[in-house]
Amino acid sequence: MPAVIKILAVFAGVLALTRLRLHLGASLIMGGIALNIWAGLPFSCVAANLFKAVGNPELWIFAGIIALIVEIGRYLTEKENADAVLDGVKRWGGERGRVATIMALPAVIGLIPMPAGALVSAPFVQQAGGNEENLSHWKAAVNYWFRHIWEYWWPLYPGVIVALSIFEMNFRRFFLAEAFYTIVSVVVGYVVLVKPHVKRLTVEVSSEPPAATRAWLVLLPVGIVVGCLFFLPSVMATLLPGVEKKLRDMLVLLAGLACATIYIAADEIFLTSRRHTSSTSKADVKRLRLFSTQLKATSLNTQVSLFGVLTFKVFLTESGLLPKASMELVESGLPVWLAVAALPLLAGFVTGIAMGFTGTSFPMVVGLMNAPGSGLTPMATLALAYGWGYIGMMLSPVHLCLLTTRDYFSCETGRIVRAILIPLAAIAAWSVVAHILFRSLGV
Repeated sequence: MPAVIKILAVFAGVLALTRLRLHLGASLIMGGIALNIWAGLPFSCVAANLFKAVGNPELWIFAGIIALIVEIGRYLTEKENADAVLDGVKRWGGERGRVATIMALPAVIGLIPMPAGALVSAPFVQQAGGNEENLSHWKAAVNYWFRHIWEYWWPLYPGVIVALSIFEMNFRRFFLAEAFYTIVSVVVGYVVLVKPHVKRLTVEVSSEPPAATRAWLVLLPVGIVVGCLFFLPSVMATLLPGVEKKLRDMLVLLAGLACATIYIAADEIFLTSRRHTSSTSKADVKRLRLFSTQLKATSLNTQVSLFGVLTFKVFLTESGLLPKASMELVESGLPVWLAVAALPLLAGFVTGIAMGFTGTSFPMVVGLMNAPGSGLTPMATLALAYGWGYIGMMLSPVHLCLLTTRDYFSCETGRIVRAILIPLAAIAAWSVVAHILFRSLGV
């Protein structure tokens, strides 16, 4: 049986198990084991792969990263903090302040390449989007969509770094090939997802000047993380020269989140002390709540899903089926341009991360581009491959941002996906237009 069919069949089985109310993390582990057995690996290798996944430092660093992201989300969700930010944004944005909030804040958080980063912006979208329960899937879709508008070209994203390396392209040309995707994402996201709700979200403009100070202080943890992403890599490279770069980058993110968490603790201690001196009632004093939400259902679900995703990733890699699937698509007689789109689409859907589709499919894509008589050009190939890889990633049931957004807003994955189908269709259309345009220009 073709490797492509095996992978898709296992994925269908995983999705069927989740429909039967089995947790996604457990479903993925079972799917990974089935994939290894179907690939012909002996039981001893399957067991070794499971132990390899559990002992993988990446898993435990990711767990720490998720825990600290949840903590930042908890801090931003605190009523006083969320109200301060929303009040500031509403006043700065005038009557369309709530509209600006649900678009801008996920986009700002999206500048930080953290796994499950959509979890950080979710509290703001939740508050700004209104309290109607039947709109949970809409708010989840808005949060999910605008969280990813930079991932086509923002140089801090690992997927972009990998793509730059494989295509051996300077960043200026890479930016020219990819930047318009962000414009398309913002415009189509606004027209399809936000514009129908603008009238409902419009509020009266306050005559008071923006109370900027507290809002900026609340958002400072995000700034701390961004700052660490820029300044800590060189420090980490000096301290840990023998550690793999990918692992060092994760440690940089973990260190940035830890610094942000220290700030959060200091801020809460300061507020507690200040209220204690000014309040006569102990009920009015806010206690330090650091890590108070880690054992809640949403947080635990996220960690279990993370464990399942990373374990499945190990099983998939060790099965050897993904390279075989790529070769099958190439050798099937498909037109070259169709294979360039299909390989990243499959890899993005299976892995759920940009680094997954760039790292596994782009070497094959570049090989197709360089084959005699292909007629492909670098920028044309990149635009088509990245666009379809992105589509696969956004549709993937193991994409952590999709999982955490779904859990936070307590809605079905299918409803979120259906809400973004038209924006994704626009991305698909532009990828084809960009491919034809760059190919006609010979770039």
